[in-house]
Amino acid sequence: MVIWRKCSEKPRYLVLDFLKVNMKTPMSVLRLPRGPEPNSRGFDPNSPRFIALCATSISASKESETDAASLQTEQRARSVMRERFLRCLLSMANKKIQFHMYEKVTVDATFGASDIDVLNFQVSDLQTPIGVQKEALIRCQDVISYSFDM
Repeated sequence: MVIWRKCSEKPRYLVLDFLKVNMKTPMSVLRLPRGPEPNSRGFDPNSPRFIALCATSISASKESETDAASLQTEQRARSVMRERFLRCLLSMANKKIQFHMYEKVTVDATFGASDIDVLNFQVSDLQTPIGVQKEALIRCQDVISYSFDM
């Protein structure tokens, strides 16, 4: 803690005392962007954000000559993978998860929830190399893999 005292002759400040205080390292809080307007039907499918987040190998143009069989096969594969991922998220609830992130960082936390776009994970008791955070959001883009015990 630093205590400051104003000098009477000039508007300068002098440090009087420096006390060591053991403080936990604060961690920043991620602020989520605002979603679509409550009365609208969601994000514009032609917006750059929607295109970046929802890129697909299926062409949406009418000139596409994709045959129905390959389209149906890809959609079935996507739905199976999506269902498996959502079941995995459900089984993670309130369990200790180990997240493997970039720069060879491994953190442990208790999984809470995911947002609807699966862009962020809400976790509790996040144990990082610099300290413990009671509640936190982890950006999914920063996670390479995660593991947990069934």
